[in-house]
Amino acid sequence: GQLKGKIRAGSHNYQFDTIVIGGGSGGLVASKECSRLGQNVAVFDFVQPTPLGTTWGLGGTCVNVGCIPKKLMHQAALLGGNVQDAQMFGWKLSDDNKPILDWPKMVEAIQNHIGSLNWGYKVALRDKKVKYLNEYARFVDAHTIKGVNKKGKETEYTAQNFILAMGGRPKYPDIPGARELGITSDDLFSLPYNPGKTLCVGASYISLECAGFLKGAGLDTTVMVRSILLRGFDQQMANKIGEYMEEEGVNFIRECVPYKMERVEEGQPGKIKVYAKYNDGTEYTDVFNTVLFAIGRDPCTAGLGLEEIGVKLAKNGKIVHDEAERTSVSNIYAIGDVLQDKAELTLLAIKQGMLLARRITLGDELLTHYENIPTTVFTPLEYGCVGLSEEDAEAKYGKDDIEVFHKNFWPLEWTLAKRSESACYIKLVCLRSEDMKVVGFHYLGPNAGEATQGYAGMMVMGAKKADFDKMVGIH
Repeated sequence: GQLKGKIRAGSHNYQFDTIVIGGGSGGLVASKECSRLGQNVAVFDFVQPTPLGTTWGLGGTCVNVGCIPKKLMHQAALLGGNVQDAQMFGWKLSDDNKPILDWPKMVEAIQNHIGSLNWGYKVALRDKKVKYLNEYARFVDAHTIKGVNKKGKETEYTAQNFILAMGGRPKYPDIPGARELGITSDDLFSLPYNPGKTLCVGASYISLECAGFLKGAGLDTTVMVRSILLRGFDQQMANKIGEYMEEEGVNFIRECVPYKMERVEEGQPGKIKVYAKYNDGTEYTDVFNTVLFAIGRDPCTAGLGLEEIGVKLAKNGKIVHDEAERTSVSNIYAIGDVLQDKAELTLLAIKQGMLLARRITLGDELLTHYENIPTTVFTPLEYGCVGLSEEDAEAKYGKDDIEVFHKNFWPLEWTLAKRSESACYIKLVCLRSEDMKVVGFHYLGPNAGEATQGYAGMMVMGAKKADFDKMVGIH
C-alpha cells in the first residue's frame, strides 16, 4: 500500500502530497490513512474562539463540543433518573432526598476526559508521521495556502492535493444581545458554573438533547420552538419525543421567536430578559439565567479564499462536489459537514475520509454509500432511525406504495419504576412494490443507538419485512 501510494503521488515540487484543513474526526482519519499509504501529509487545525471566549483542542466538534461531552452529560442525567428509579426496586436513599448534580464536578470530569483525547490525537498524528500545524489556513492558489499561527506569524505551504474538513459552527440569530448574552453548544459543555434556569432556542436535535439533559440535571428548562420539532426527521417520532419531554417537565413555548435580549443582573449565571413574539403577534417575555441557541449550523468555509481560487460554494456556504467528494477544483476535495446536501454525522465524515484517502493514494474506486445511514438523537427518550421518514417515503414513492408497521413496547426496566407504558415505540416503513422492502426504521426507547446499529446492517443489505419477521427476539 505504501509503495503504491508513493508511486501514485509521483514526482512534484510541493512540500506535501496532501494537506488536510481541519482536525476533526474526518480530517484526522483522512490524514492518517494518506500517511499510512505512503504520502507526506500535514493537518491544519485552528479554533476561532466563541463570543464567550471558549476554545478547545485537536479533535473537532464531536470530541470537544459535540457527541462526546453531549453523551456524557446525557449519561449524567440518566444516572440521576436511575437513582430515583432505584427506590422502586427496593433501594433506599439514606436521607431520602433527590440526587443533586454537582455541575462543576461533572464539567471538570468531562473536560479532563476530552483533554486526554486531545493529547491522544496529537500522539497518533506524530506516530503516523503526520505534521500537525495549529494555524489558520487561507488559500493563495490551488496548490498554496498561507498559515497564520496564534502569534500572527504567516507561513506559506504547498501541496499536490487538499482535503477540506473544516466542519461547522453554531448559528446566532441576528437580534440585539444574542452574541453578547447568549451561548451555544460550543460553550455549554465547558461552562464552569451551573447554567440555572435555561432557555433553549430552536427545535433541532441539539436543542432538544441539551434541554433533555439540563432538565435531567434538575434545572428549570424551556424550549422555544419556531415551527416544528426535529425538522428532517420523522414527524410522528419527533412529536412523541416532544410529548415525553413535556411529561418529564420540560416547558415548550411553541411557534415563538425571540427578537431581543437584555442583561438584567450580572453574575455566573446572571439574569437575562428575553423578548419574543408568537406567530399571532402576541408578546412573550421571561427572565432566564442562560439562553442557549441551537438554531442550526454554518459551514466553516468563509475566510479561506475558496471562491477566489475557483471552489464553488452553494448559497448556504457549503461546498459543491461530485460523487467522489471532489470540488470544482480538481486537486481539492471535501469531507464532513462542509459538503452540500450530505448528512452532518461524525461517523459519516470518518467513512468519507477513509475512502477518500484510499482513492487519492491508491486509486481505489469505492465511493461513500449515502443510503440507510443510521443516526441517534439522545433526547431523554432516545430516538434511533435508519433510512426514510414516513413523510419522505411517501414523497419519494407515493402514499399508496407505502405500508407502515408499528408497535408500542414497555421495557422491563421501566415496569417497576412505573414509567410510561406508551412512550416507547417502533415503526417500519415498507415499500409495497418491492415485496415490503424496509425503507425506514424508527425506534424510540432506551439504548436507541445500540438497538438501531444492527438493523442498519440489515437495511444496507436490502432487508424486507419478512426478514424482520424471521428473527427470534433476545430475552
